[in-house]
Amino acid sequence: MSTDNELFSAVDALLEQVAQDDLPPPAERKRLREAAGLSQAQIAAALEARREAVGNWEAGRTEPRPPKRAAYARLLEGLAARFPAEPDKTPTAQVPEVPEAFTGPAPSAVVDQQAAPASAPVAPRPRAADSSGRQSSGRPGVRKAAAKPPASTSASADPRFENGPLAVIHVEDGQTLAYCVGGLVLDVPATSLPALVAWTLAEARLGQPKLAGPGKDADPLIVLTEAALERYSLPTRLSDEERLSGRLPESHKVVRQLARAEWKLTKRGFGPWARIYRPAQGSERQCVQLCIPSWNALDARHWLDAAHLPPAGLARLLGTYASRVMTPRGSTAVTGLELMTALHPPTRASEPDASGKRHSEHNPGSLGKDPVDCAPCEAPDGHPLLAGLPRFHQRRPGEVLVEEAYDWARPLTDDECTKRHLVGIDVNMAFAAGANGTVVGLGAPTHVTNPVFDPKLPGSWLVDLSHVDLSRVKSGKEWVQLEADLLPSPFTPKGERPDGPAWYATPTVAYAVELGYTVTPSEAYVRYDNGRYLDGWYNRLRDAYVATMADLGVTADLSPDEFLAAMDGYRDNDPHMAIVVSAVKATVKGGIGKLRERPRGEGWKPGQPWRALSRPTWRPDIRAAVISKTRTNMHRKMLKHAAFTGQYPIAVLSDCAVYAADGPSPLDFLPYREGKPLPGGFRLGVSPGMVKHEGTQSVLWGEGVREEHGADLNLARYIKDGSIIHTDTGE
Repeated sequence: MSTDNELFSAVDALLEQVAQDDLPPPAERKRLREAAGLSQAQIAAALEARREAVGNWEAGRTEPRPPKRAAYARLLEGLAARFPAEPDKTPTAQVPEVPEAFTGPAPSAVVDQQAAPASAPVAPRPRAADSSGRQSSGRPGVRKAAAKPPASTSASADPRFENGPLAVIHVEDGQTLAYCVGGLVLDVPATSLPALVAWTLAEARLGQPKLAGPGKDADPLIVLTEAALERYSLPTRLSDEERLSGRLPESHKVVRQLARAEWKLTKRGFGPWARIYRPAQGSERQCVQLCIPSWNALDARHWLDAAHLPPAGLARLLGTYASRVMTPRGSTAVTGLELMTALHPPTRASEPDASGKRHSEHNPGSLGKDPVDCAPCEAPDGHPLLAGLPRFHQRRPGEVLVEEAYDWARPLTDDECTKRHLVGIDVNMAFAAGANGTVVGLGAPTHVTNPVFDPKLPGSWLVDLSHVDLSRVKSGKEWVQLEADLLPSPFTPKGERPDGPAWYATPTVAYAVELGYTVTPSEAYVRYDNGRYLDGWYNRLRDAYVATMADLGVTADLSPDEFLAAMDGYRDNDPHMAIVVSAVKATVKGGIGKLRERPRGEGWKPGQPWRALSRPTWRPDIRAAVISKTRTNMHRKMLKHAAFTGQYPIAVLSDCAVYAADGPSPLDFLPYREGKPLPGGFRLGVSPGMVKHEGTQSVLWGEGVREEHGADLNLARYIKDGSIIHTDTGE
């Protein structure tokens, strides 16, 4: 008799056969994807295919083959039900662009308010703007034609969001204006904050389409300048007490105004990133996000001097970030986490039941809508799972999972002291590259004893790796001899060799196997429900980074010499885009960090739950897997480099490695041959996972600062500019 698996396989084969002719024409496939606001990369990730393959399917060059064909047909069938093709209509005439010198109203830019139905929202009146973003002398109704929203934004295709994802509210000459993307400036009639919220939702036509089919459209973002804060009776700076609490007191008159108008605030209250809403009625959302730069909403560590830009410049900068990443939902860390959820919404609509009604159900591939407990070894100190431990108990490696980035350094050898320079190289978007392709758990862990290690199964493993000898390891198919004392261990953040059993994430144990050694875990917490949850997140942030670097003149097709030249002073080419690059990188690091957010005051005591634990995205195991993958990626490159060149790093900090070299350039020690890098080693370039020049100092400088500040000083922390107070880790 056939087993269940054999029967299911036979049924799946029949379903695939039935689906052979169920695909719509190529043009319709593309229309359905764009109507749903999906990218080719998102569909490729869901079907475990290449993005180029999806493009070929939409162009009709190739056709999907089983088993992907059946899944692709199901996807298109669902999209067709949600986005049916519109009947043929007579094409409407295109409105000509308005010349710069034209001062009259654009033919279709002014809404005929008398002809519009009483129930229809009245469109705001656009105003012209000059190249500096200041209001011009043109009459109301003129839309600037020279400046347009970024080409990558999809908001312009949705009439609900025709004015872009956000607006910067400013007051000039007594008039309240909304600066939008593309140089558009709108008159704002609202004289109070509740009226501004109502105007934004009813008339401003701001927002952004959802990033995934079952998701939600992004709420409009309103940025308030200091002049706007004064107009709406808000302080331009928070008091010391308000800054500590992160919000205005509930007794503030503007907070009371909102309450009287039946608007609500989220639990974080009226702070730098306030959310003002009314409970949703069905699928109709009423929510506006506020951003207040002068209250430190745009942290200078990540947004540099964005808070001090003029309104038009700030609208351009935030609009670019919104179109390439998403509309900001808070700090870059919060936005990084929200992007994960936006790309993998927790629920979706089910198939119709017998009565034709749809219900909310779990969206496969997401983390779901309910939080799950972590394994005890994955819990940080103070977690409720550890409430039974004695006070001040220090957990040993056999009790706690410690997957962190590198912080390792060693003394220079005699040969290295004869070199002239210390050259630092930094891995671009290292943690994003570590997230790419990593299989992570989607559900709760399962505890197993004496398991057989499976490199494809995400989890935490208790295993002894002290027997791994770095002096003789496998590199590819060959065994190589190395100077073990000159390389950090890949298994600990401090680079020390393990001295017994410890907890490790799957990528770390898999790397020990890759190096040619047998592993025998004694215990594990594994997650059988798993997937490549972060692939879409990585793809979107990678594309945002690469596109913005291209705006700054650093492209993927440059030779190593051209790349180093382009990176020299690239930020000066467009300071606004340089800020976007900084924010994108902070979004990566902050989003990964948020997966294990710690208590933030609020009277928390060890052993008690804190607010972040109620999120489905509080997942320390996913953070550990990404950091583990990033660290082992770094070690693999250093190992390949050492095996080929005999050169070893003298310091490693997170994604930055420092080498001694005869010249000041990375090309003075990276083994390029005829323009080609060492396979599997460090490679200069702009893409995530490739490296750039972090900084160069002299060997005398390195020896001097170590003599002054201690032999344990990590030179990678200061290689960028040589300043000992500098703490940039390179990301």
